Amino acid sequence: MKNQLKQTAEQLAQARHVVVLTGAGVSTASGIPDFRSNEGLWAQDFKREDYMSVDYYNFDPVDFWIKYKEIFRLKLLQQYEPNVVHHFLKQLETKGRRISIITQNVDGLHAQVNSSRVVEYHGSLNKATCPHCQEAYTMEYVLANDTPQCKECNTVLKPNVVLFGDLITAHDEAEALIDEADFLLVLGTSLQVTPFSFLPEYASSRNIASTLINKEATIKDRVFDQVILGDLSELIPKLQTELKNVSSF
Repeated sequence: MKNQLKQTAEQLAQARHVVVLTGAGVSTASGIPDFRSNEGLWAQDFKREDYMSVDYYNFDPVDFWIKYKEIFRLKLLQQYEPNVVHHFLKQLETKGRRISIITQNVDGLHAQVNSSRVVEYHGSLNKATCPHCQEAYTMEYVLANDTPQCKECNTVLKPNVVLFGDLITAHDEAEALIDEADFLLVLGTSLQVTPFSFLPEYASSRNIASTLINKEATIKDRVFDQVILGDLSELIPKLQTELKNVSSF
């Protein structure tokens, strides 16, 4: 593992543009539950996927918002803070590297450390938008109203997360960033959710060097140059140490 971390550090040190894919394993280090784990919210009640759908929002927007706030625990979200992974990626950026983060996570923690380029692939819990007039609203406004409505037209707001049945609009942007990258770092994702899971293969087809760091093996391990298994909160500090040994990090 030490040799793999060293090689990853060397590639990071040499890279001009690093694209980082992040998943639930990054957020769990901040105490946020992984919705898709065996103990996660989707596993506990499969009907939650039905509730968190475009169809249910259209069918009963009032009950949709009740379920939405319960399932995503919005009142708790503001208590979570960025962890060592978020700070590490920001530190990479401050050392002069171009860092583009493409995240599956909807918690907004990458933005909290002011990472300059974050693509929220599945949207964000921190905002909602009026589907009629496109007016944007904050989480504070959403929490202050049982059924948040647009101040301009009274339409029930739609959250800025990608619901089941929504189109993924960020995929082309993600591929365009990978086209410009010379290193791909994938952190804390099982790569089970499409089309996000296609991105490492897209990078491989363009001969972009890559490393996956994840708690467990994935079905996409074969497309990576390096696969490092373990806890991110333990491995990222070790990677930082290796970076210091091979560069002025």
